[in-house]
Amino acid sequence: MLKKRIIVCLDVKDGRTTKGVKFLNNVDIGDPVEMAAKYYRQGVDELVFYDIIASARGRGPILELISKVASQVFIPFCVGGGINTIDDIRQTILAGAEKVSLNSPAVKNPELIKEGAKIFGSQCIVLGMDVKKDPSKPSGYGTTIHGGRIETGLDAQEWAVKAVELGAGEIVLNSMDADGTKDGYDVQLTKMISEAVPVPVIASGGAGTPEHMAKVLTEGKADAALIATMVHSGKYTVNSIKDSLKKDGIQVRL
Repeated sequence: MLKKRIIVCLDVKDGRTTKGVKFLNNVDIGDPVEMAAKYYRQGVDELVFYDIIASARGRGPILELISKVASQVFIPFCVGGGINTIDDIRQTILAGAEKVSLNSPAVKNPELIKEGAKIFGSQCIVLGMDVKKDPSKPSGYGTTIHGGRIETGLDAQEWAVKAVELGAGEIVLNSMDADGTKDGYDVQLTKMISEAVPVPVIASGGAGTPEHMAKVLTEGKADAALIATMVHSGKYTVNSIKDSLKKDGIQVRL
């Protein structure tokens, strides 16, 4: 059995790590370079860095900051936000990222997934999804872009399947309804997408306790759990979370 991964997310705005609830009321919580180094020392398996306003402002990735973060961590590092072209992907990887997360640009230009996977390999291309409950959609969920500001009209399950067919090698599946609430992941959503695609699915949005993580990694069939508030608040460390998951019989990297 493959070991489950624990991934810490740094949402970055104007060069600082920020955190909100359901993408609203974001507050400054620290320096992303220092925080990345701290979580690396704690034993996190991977790091995800999202520039949460790049797409909305129509600009590319902040390569200098990406390079500084990459210099502090020696684990897989994924970057999202403002990656609109093949050259953006190339420059982000050259700055030190192993993977890029495509969300808004992928919806607007699905060929970016296909071309990116062809040039850099599917393992480099991650589909980012910000998903909301929508009873009008076949799966019961719709997708949004620009940090949840714009509804795409796409059914979440249909879009996940299409993106993987185009070449996405992994999906970060964020429930906007659960984001930042600390009430638990949307296990139903995670299970549905995990069963629909043959690539790893990373559950995101809503983690408040190690028990929430255990549930989405087992019942939700997620390959990895993404966390932010749990560790940013100082209530948990990556090590303490892994110890708890191990006690629940979940295989993690120690």
